[in-house]
Amino acid sequence: MISRYKDDDLLALSGIQHFAYCQRQWALIHIEKQWSENLRTVEGKQLHERVDNPDFFEARGGILTTRSVPLSSYVLGFYGVADMVEFYAVEENGVILNGREGRWCPVPVEYKRGRPKKDIIDEVQLCTQAMCLEEMLCINIDYGYLFYGETRHRTKVLFEGGLRNKVVDFSEQMHSLFDKQCTPKANTSDKNCKSCSLVDICVPKLSTKQASVNNYINKYLEV
Repeated sequence: MISRYKDDDLLALSGIQHFAYCQRQWALIHIEKQWSENLRTVEGKQLHERVDNPDFFEARGGILTTRSVPLSSYVLGFYGVADMVEFYAVEENGVILNGREGRWCPVPVEYKRGRPKKDIIDEVQLCTQAMCLEEMLCINIDYGYLFYGETRHRTKVLFEGGLRNKVVDFSEQMHSLFDKQCTPKANTSDKNCKSCSLVDICVPKLSTKQASVNNYINKYLEV
């Protein structure tokens, strides 16, 4: 893998979930630095605060568990933190850990509020974490887990080619928009608008009217 980005180019890994949800939402947060809380974001933050512990380490039944694991990728151009990474004892194709015998395979675990979604935004974020770990540890990771706070249940996610391609595609689009400092226009047909914490900042209906206003002004300036 060839590194495409430097430290100053890295974007927040958590943003890929925002981007997959709504490109305009991502730009408002990560380019324009705007943010607003609602019940969903507060509950999500509280869930992550409960598992955020960089000093946590547990060894049980051939599984090593650590939390708040720093991540980076100079191929995708991301930096971030994994909620949890579990290392499973394997006979081959694993990594060597300091102070531990044998080889170990890392498996990322991401905590989410609510229940499994119909779209792939959670899977995209988890796959991005796995691809960062792969680059950092020079290993292949086949799967990870999403843990949902409402169902108290894990969902296994396979990191297949289609999902990986989506991560690469989103990464390239995000860097392109960030370099241009461009905020996409709103999509008023998007059902996600109703549950978005930034709906009052975004004002999706108003943003679509901007083009018609500009056209109106330009029409009379040309006269």
